[in-house]
Amino acid sequence: MGSTKGPMQQEYPSGSLVRVAKREMLEEFMRTWKYHHPLQAEQLEFAGKTGKVELHGFYHGGDEVYKVEGIPGIWHEKCLELV
Repeated sequence: MGSTKGPMQQEYPSGSLVRVAKREMLEEFMRTWKYHHPLQAEQLEFAGKTGKVELHGFYHGGDEVYKVEGIPGIWHEKCLELV
């Protein structure tokens, strides 16, 4: 939720190159995340892949979610990092 820029402030602007977190982190996120857009098992195969931010959105409370070009699924901010 706004790791560096605060809530409702996009961490990764459209066009930013991001990397999906390591598989271990994604598995932990799957076990512990209880809210919107939980990761799907098939998303684990994209651990470590890079792509450009295509779309972003916010949930009430400031959670950020992203669509990454060429990588299926919706990704929570915590599952991505800038390259």
